[in-house]
Amino acid sequence: MTLLGLHPLLEGTVYYGIVWLVLFLVLSFQNKTGKMSSDDTGIGHVVVSISVFSMWLFWLCAWLHQWHPLIKPIYEGGDDE
Repeated sequence: MTLLGLHPLLEGTVYYGIVWLVLFLVLSFQNKTGKMSSDDTGIGHVVVSISVFSMWLFWLCAWLHQWHPLIKPIYEGGDDE
């Protein structure tokens, strides 16, 4: 059973969406407080979006490769071991 009770693919996507949202809001807050210029915030939004998408895509590929493996293990031996 998964933590949210969703299909694992959907749950992982939700987690990466939350990570993206938190980082996006942190950058927006930095802009509102004056610690970053609007140009830097815009670049930060692009960097965060591309980074989180790349991490999600890597996770998705790893998850899909384990879902239905093409090569199945061959167990040798039987009850005599």
